[in-house]
Amino acid sequence: MALTTANKEIVDKAVKAIHERIFYAQYPEHPKAYGEDAPGKGQSAYNSQLGKPFNGLLQQNPVAWEGEEVSPYTMKSLGVTYPVFEVDTLIVRAGRAFDAWRHVSVEDRAEILVDALEKIKYRFFEIAYATQHTTGQSFVMSFQASGPHASDRALEAMAMGYEELQRFPGNVTWEKPMGKVSVKLQKEFKPVPKGISLAIGCSTFPTWNSVPGIFASLITGNSVIVKPHPKSVYPIAIVVAEIQNALKAKGIDTNVCQLAVDSSKNLIAKTLAKHPLVKLIDYTGGSEFGDYIESIPGKTTFTEKAGVNSVILDSVADLKTVAQNLGFAVSLYSGQMCTAPQNIFIPAGGIKQGDKTISYEEVKSALTEAISGLSSHPQMGPGTLGAIQSEITLKRVNSAKDLDAKVLLAPAKVANAEFPEARTSSPIVLEVDAKDKGIYENELFGPIVLIIKTKDTAQSVELAKDMVAKHGAITCSAYSTDEATAKMITDEMESVFAPVSLNLTGVIWVNQHAGFSDFHVTGGNPAGNASFTNPEYVNKRFVWVGHRRGV
Repeated sequence: MALTTANKEIVDKAVKAIHERIFYAQYPEHPKAYGEDAPGKGQSAYNSQLGKPFNGLLQQNPVAWEGEEVSPYTMKSLGVTYPVFEVDTLIVRAGRAFDAWRHVSVEDRAEILVDALEKIKYRFFEIAYATQHTTGQSFVMSFQASGPHASDRALEAMAMGYEELQRFPGNVTWEKPMGKVSVKLQKEFKPVPKGISLAIGCSTFPTWNSVPGIFASLITGNSVIVKPHPKSVYPIAIVVAEIQNALKAKGIDTNVCQLAVDSSKNLIAKTLAKHPLVKLIDYTGGSEFGDYIESIPGKTTFTEKAGVNSVILDSVADLKTVAQNLGFAVSLYSGQMCTAPQNIFIPAGGIKQGDKTISYEEVKSALTEAISGLSSHPQMGPGTLGAIQSEITLKRVNSAKDLDAKVLLAPAKVANAEFPEARTSSPIVLEVDAKDKGIYENELFGPIVLIIKTKDTAQSVELAKDMVAKHGAITCSAYSTDEATAKMITDEMESVFAPVSLNLTGVIWVNQHAGFSDFHVTGGNPAGNASFTNPEYVNKRFVWVGHRRGV
């Protein structure tokens, strides 16, 4: 077994794209790219799965079947159950599978993983419906994020590992001249995987956030246990099932990749994470549990946690287009994205638009009008905001009015004609002063926006930078038509390892990170210690070992 011509072409293009950083997508984000009958087949597969056990996994002898997923759109249980296994069973099976998988060549591993991705693409629409009705994302976002975008990120991580594993030659004859004689050694260089890898998923992006770590660990020779959030299992279960099918087709132990389902009443993430045979942990979610994961001794961790993302307004070419862009960015998926802006800093003296000064009040009004106009639009509103994944998030939004801040825009239910029972909320917009750090310095997950009045742009930058240093950030958006000011902002923010998106308008938003081009999370501030996808993301999953033999 080795890489087929078709699969090698896919891997080679992915490696090339990683180096060039220009636009590349192996899996197009447009639904029509997958055939006219694909949507119907996907919906039929999803409907057929509801209320039944998920039998697609190649994992034997479960101790129970459990499932607790509820659609944020219909507020009804999906009724899908998944096989449950004891932690020790998962570990033993992963350990045995690892012993064989680590000896499989990188070429053969890549062949299997590309095979899996090529099968997953035929289930993008089923994954989309599963994502929509577990996370609350709109259907379009569910399709793109959990389907093509997730698979591109998986391929990116796999291709990065594929290249790094072949950075050095496997065997060389080493000879050192020493006058009339020489010393000759045969040297072997081996990338040795670390062992069992654990991927802990989140409820809002069950595939996009999980597959990079899964594929990075698999390509580097580690076995993987995938522990999804109990409220969002279905989408990643499909991915694991196709990986297992690809392993089986090549005669490899399917326990190389296992799904570990738990319940809200019996969570097993900590038990798995603390197990001495688990060497690698990928985690996406809140900072408190993420800090705990990072604190476990003897583990190599890759975390994406929470951050406080800022917008710095200094000067604009056109306030209307900026307000529309930011209105969409804070509303997209009801702010339930780790990249969503939260704090918008505006100088008290207003901002420049050409030679004209636009007052603070005018800027504030433009932003609130853009947000309310979008959320109240009968078509754009539901399609952009989607639904609220968790009741906890909705309670946070409704209680935000009790903060010591002025309410500029109150939250309201977003009417959805297709799903009248959907759990929804328009963004709440609050106004505070720069001195009110206690209110805006923490992540307020969900559709919660804070407009912060500052003395000037310098103070805005100082406060945004302080938020990153103390609490982390995954994105920072800035608007300035002055090159010197723009450079000052990027210099200051990069000193705390926060990426800056400058002057975004139109159909590109700060929330979006492109596979093969953008690094998602820098790994340099408290928002996370890893980055999708730089070389360290894969290199820390194995160790180079050199053997020598006298000739």
